[in-house]
Amino acid sequence: MHISYKPLWHTLIERNMRKEDLRLAAGLTTNMIANMGKGKHISMETLTKICETLDCDISDVIQLEHEEKCTDSTGNN
Repeated sequence: MHISYKPLWHTLIERNMRKEDLRLAAGLTTNMIANMGKGKHISMETLTKICETLDCDISDVIQLEHEEKCTDSTGNN
């Protein structure tokens, strides 16, 4: 499983906000925003800042997604 920030991007669209707007409002660094854009992990402290800034639940920011398994030509994993 891995963390997806798709809910956050949808939340920002619904609120007519850009990533830069969120960065400034929550006091985040450009690296934090870039890491989220790349699907990398961020701290719980950062997630909390985002939730507080947007006045939303964590499910409006992240979701868990299953990783797809790769198979070879024989159908084995």
